[in-house]
Amino acid sequence: MKAVQIVARGQCAFVEAPKPTLQPGSAIVKTLRLALCGSDIRHIHYLPDDRYPSPIGETGHEMVGMVEAIDPVNGSVKAGDIVLCLAPDHRAMQEYYRAPIDRLLPFPAGTPLENAVQAQQFGTVLYAAKSLPDLRGKTAAVIGQGSAGLWFNFALKQRGAAKVIGIDLKAYRLAYSKRFGATHTLHNADIATADALRELNGGDPPDVVIEAAGEEASIRLAIEIARENGFVLYFGVPRFETMDFPIFQYFWKSLTARSNVGTINEPNHASTRQALQWISDGTVPVADMITHTFKFEDVIEAYELHRIQDEGAVKIVIDMEG
Repeated sequence: MKAVQIVARGQCAFVEAPKPTLQPGSAIVKTLRLALCGSDIRHIHYLPDDRYPSPIGETGHEMVGMVEAIDPVNGSVKAGDIVLCLAPDHRAMQEYYRAPIDRLLPFPAGTPLENAVQAQQFGTVLYAAKSLPDLRGKTAAVIGQGSAGLWFNFALKQRGAAKVIGIDLKAYRLAYSKRFGATHTLHNADIATADALRELNGGDPPDVVIEAAGEEASIRLAIEIARENGFVLYFGVPRFETMDFPIFQYFWKSLTARSNVGTINEPNHASTRQALQWISDGTVPVADMITHTFKFEDVIEAYELHRIQDEGAVKIVIDMEG
């Protein structure tokens, strides 16, 4: 089968690889759609030196496919089913992928595949949002209005936030923010972000800040804009191992900050199943964030577009059938 491999830092290539074989408790899934994520860029460009070259199939983890074979066969998923396939090892950028049976999530027939594949990331956002404090009547700011930030806009409104302020350096991304639940937007390319936020919020800083970009500047910005005794959630996957951190500002504001990973271990994948349901029943306008579709043969070009965030890119889908 054909697969992608990161052969050196910043360099991906197509390789021929053996098709995975069926093992007890697993399924062989024919890949149909994938979506790119900021963590894919980290894998290609920013892992420690000893992680290159990568294993075959790296990098891709937001995947929908058709179950070709499964063992055992007497379960809720059978051969021929179309499923969201969870691939936390990031090795799904290949024509076939072997997955544990409990990581296969069916979804209603008729759901467009390019929409359903977005449930993986949406699920991680819903899971992370469960760790937030009570948002009812509060103001939340979301730094980064890529797909993760847009999903947070929705999740924060669902949890009762009175104001959701989407922040991004790229004006074109802010055009999507209100479709997903933001009440206000802030283009912070050339302004003092903290001052502008207070102006939008009646003179007060936000109660909760979501960092959904993973950049050094946005990680520091989250501390700068948060109110005293506020809450900061770090969600964006960092593209580095260490960085300078404004520890005194964090200390002096008496902030609570946390990160959140581990959706894959949530019992029954509850958040991801909720994401699939909301996508399938049209609760969220998921198609609005899909800006580009590439054939599998052009995935290396797609990775680069995702990295540079050009051409109006928000969410990029890889069509394995195209």
